[in-house]
Amino acid sequence: MKKFLLGTNWKMNKTLAEATDYTLAVSEIITKYPQFEFFIIPPHTHLWKLRELLDLNKSTLKLGAQNMHYEDAGQFTGEISPVMLAEIGLDLVELGHCERRQYFNETDETVNLKALAALKHQLLPLICIGEKMSDRNYGISREMLAKQLKVALKDISADQIGTFWIAYEPIWAIGVNGIPAETPYVNEIHDFLRSVLLSLYGPAGNDVPLLYGGSVNINNASEYAQLDNVDGLFIGRSAWEPDLFEALMASVSDVLR
Repeated sequence: MKKFLLGTNWKMNKTLAEATDYTLAVSEIITKYPQFEFFIIPPHTHLWKLRELLDLNKSTLKLGAQNMHYEDAGQFTGEISPVMLAEIGLDLVELGHCERRQYFNETDETVNLKALAALKHQLLPLICIGEKMSDRNYGISREMLAKQLKVALKDISADQIGTFWIAYEPIWAIGVNGIPAETPYVNEIHDFLRSVLLSLYGPAGNDVPLLYGGSVNINNASEYAQLDNVDGLFIGRSAWEPDLFEALMASVSDVLR
């Protein structure tokens, strides 16, 4: 039985000292919840230290990066390569987050190149997709999401299922001013995304983990977690303090028993 996924992206937050304290606390907390698979995605500057810390404490907490370039090396000032991330010993890398698309010109095509590069270096790509509120208002959410998903997964074979995750994060639900998505809408979209995966991979498409992210909090996490095609939750600020994250773990644990 596959484990339910719970993780958080810190974005541009936490000093190294804060990151260390948080990681130690969460590493201890998660031992009470073996039914879940946990991950954290800190800023790049913290990754070496946190990898050493997790290894020292024999923690099962997975560690990921927020972005990377698709080339192994080159004249790309300010970028980080998959070779560099693999050298740290990371488990995964987040790709295609809407803030990367909005502010740093990320495209579906570059997400695909990065996903292929991550797989080449045994890094698990967590591929983010999501639609704008205008897409939803025009009734084209499915078309936009299908395009993002199909392009991101180009040349990734069914044999690689289990080595990548998909996170659906509606752009209008992310951030301080995000609007939490209604549970029936999340259900509808995740069912649709599953159908796209089945069209790409046949029955093996059922084995691709689909996470939901976007204003996940203590009030809605358990509702999302019960949906058939939600295999995990990708959480923002509601998981940035250990006690808040633990409360969310407990609420989800109660409904998944």
